[in-house]
Amino acid sequence: MILRDLSVFGLPVLVLWAVASARADDDLQAAVFQDGGQSLRYRLLRPAACDPQKSYPLVLFLHGAGERGSDNQAQLKHMVGMFAAKENREKYPCFVLAPQCPANEKWSDVNWFAPTHQQPERASPSMALAVKLIAALEKKEPIDPRRLYVMGLSMGGYGAWDAVVRYPGMFAAAVPVCGGGDETQAAAIAKLPIWVFHGSADGAVPVVRSRHMVEALRKAGGSPNYTEYPGVGHDSWTSASKEPGLLPWLFAQKRP
Repeated sequence: MILRDLSVFGLPVLVLWAVASARADDDLQAAVFQDGGQSLRYRLLRPAACDPQKSYPLVLFLHGAGERGSDNQAQLKHMVGMFAAKENREKYPCFVLAPQCPANEKWSDVNWFAPTHQQPERASPSMALAVKLIAALEKKEPIDPRRLYVMGLSMGGYGAWDAVVRYPGMFAAAVPVCGGGDETQAAAIAKLPIWVFHGSADGAVPVVRSRHMVEALRKAGGSPNYTEYPGVGHDSWTSASKEPGLLPWLFAQKRP
């Protein structure tokens, strides 16, 4: 059974890498973003038939702790593949940005195991670079600034919550999967379309982190979607990525 609730600057440089592989995620081109002496490896999926006269949504995908590193490959392990699937590329043409957080960093510098946390004053270095990268891509690609979305799982779920609070007005929707945010900041994002996912038996990130964020949003006047999977552990992203309504809902969102 699935519980559902649908009461819904230096000059930056982008350097492309050539990557040979026979996998489906070949469609996500490998590159490195450089800014002020810092760098961020990432993959970018472009619309299959990209018309420069049109504009397309962009999904920022933030991976979990286990996918950190420098291979520019591990961040594609979970969820990203659904965007690269042929049927979805035809039905939902979009850009998907999947940066890779270095091994010693986080998308949000918080304690993942604490029952609650206060949002850090500053963005983590990797999060700050990811946002600068989006701005750089907007200058060279036909991206619709009204349709920027953020999706993250586990460590990336924390990052998704952090991003929508830290950069108000930037994102049109958010999909935090098994993460947690600062409940005292709920009022700032109460009107943002958000779909939250978590497994009730999550042993890594307590399910109360999502429950409490959803409750705080509702108290602030919001109506987030919340799907909790009974008996599912930390890998709730597996079930979330199979939700038939997720992509239609996500790509229907647009900032005024």
